[in-house]
Amino acid sequence: MLKKIMTFSFLATVVLAVFSCKKDVVPKPSSHLRLDYPVAEYAHFENDCPFTFDMNSNAVIKQKGDCNFEITYPKMKATVYLTYKPVNNNINTLLRDAQKLTFEHVIKADDILEQPYLNPSKKVYGMFYQVEGNAATNTQFYVTDSTKHFVAGSVYFYAKPNFDSIMPAASYLKNDMQNLMESLQWK
Repeated sequence: MLKKIMTFSFLATVVLAVFSCKKDVVPKPSSHLRLDYPVAEYAHFENDCPFTFDMNSNAVIKQKGDCNFEITYPKMKATVYLTYKPVNNNINTLLRDAQKLTFEHVIKADDILEQPYLNPSKKVYGMFYQVEGNAATNTQFYVTDSTKHFVAGSVYFYAKPNFDSIMPAASYLKNDMQNLMESLQWK
């Protein structure tokens, strides 16, 4: 009987030793998500509308009637909306509406940075807004010549607003929108 118990104990020990042997667990080093976007190359865009601009050649542009455009970035799931409105003694209303649209995001925004844009030689004046935080739009702008033309632009992502997740794409698009605004010219 003792021999059976010792044999059973020996076999149990061998089975436990074989199945309990695992490789040592080595923790993975901390890392960061790597998002590589292509270097922006800008192409001049011109059609029948009373303005021209440069846009990222990786983006796709669609006219939505009356000189309104959607510039999509499929890989980033984002769209820049451009809206044109003629100025007919309503510049104050257009400016107020553009500013109101930006400041509606103040509830979710951590900060809104305003950067004036003045180009007297091209008669292009405006404001560039960078909205930080979990707002629906992170970048907006408007430009005008104060007498005939007004263009507003804003970027939206097709994702729930989470600034930490979209920050690399938002930074990339901020640069594109700033380039678009600064290259805009009236015909």
